[in-house]
Amino acid sequence: MVRTEEVRRLAPAVLKILVLAAVYYASARVGLLEQVVIEGVVVTPLWPPTGIALSCLLYLGLSTWPGIALGTLFVILSLGPLSYATLGIIAGNTLAPVCACLMLRAVDFHLALDRLRDGIALVTLGAFGGMLISATVGSGVQWLAGSLPSSGFWPTWAAWWVGDAMGVLVITPLLLVFRTVRRPRDLRPYRWIEATLLAVCSASVALLATRSPLAMLFLVFPLIVWAALRFQLAGAAPCVLLVSVLAISAAKSRSGPFSGQSLLEAMVNLQALNGSAALTALLLSAIVTEQNSVRRKIEQACKDLAEVVERLAPGETMRRWPPEGEDR
Repeated sequence: MVRTEEVRRLAPAVLKILVLAAVYYASARVGLLEQVVIEGVVVTPLWPPTGIALSCLLYLGLSTWPGIALGTLFVILSLGPLSYATLGIIAGNTLAPVCACLMLRAVDFHLALDRLRDGIALVTLGAFGGMLISATVGSGVQWLAGSLPSSGFWPTWAAWWVGDAMGVLVITPLLLVFRTVRRPRDLRPYRWIEATLLAVCSASVALLATRSPLAMLFLVFPLIVWAALRFQLAGAAPCVLLVSVLAISAAKSRSGPFSGQSLLEAMVNLQALNGSAALTALLLSAIVTEQNSVRRKIEQACKDLAEVVERLAPGETMRRWPPEGEDR
């Protein structure tokens, strides 16, 4: 009977770990579709598993970390035979999101990303800071194992770090907002029209900017600003993901604005675009969300105050808050 109870308690935890490992592996296979090889080492401009791993740790807790290690092992097995460097890569890929999660918890990170400080924390601690571990450990063990020459250490390290950081900046906000988003009630019809128009414009402009030989990548930023101001992270995060996927495809094939560039030049321009787009969407959405939250609190305080005054002085001409018929 005791063993049965233990199994019942352990089963959900084991299931979470296995599901995380499976999702990690599946997202890695998707990320490897746009892989590039630098000094014989496979890296990707955008590594979705890091964003998924950090999101799962924030949602489900640190106890799910074995799923990250298991998923990384499956990915390495799919690429080739195991080596002494495998353990180091698994350790680095696991420690990076774990440490990022711990740092975010230490600064009271809100999963709703409803404050500017949450956006800054995700950028600095979650993406740029935490992913230094995976890039350093991964590149270091490859160099120590002799599979990476000394001249290729820093290019590999930079590509590894940027790919992991972009995974956090692009994928993690998307997963965080999907957890909290709800189907809006009493939404006015023009908002649905605006959302549809934003989606169509984003797809059209992103295709044009990433396929045209003219340098028009800057055209995506007004759309990201539009999405962040009007729909906050729920609109801006999918927009950034769309732009990143199309830009990565163009950079890999050296088409559009990336034509005629070397691999290094294309990757630098690509990551400058992805990083700027992700930062713009994340920080601007956080600012607007925080301001909306403050406005709602002020409105509620005014309502409460009006009710108190009405009870204390009944019959007085008190204006209701908010005024009837006024567009909120």
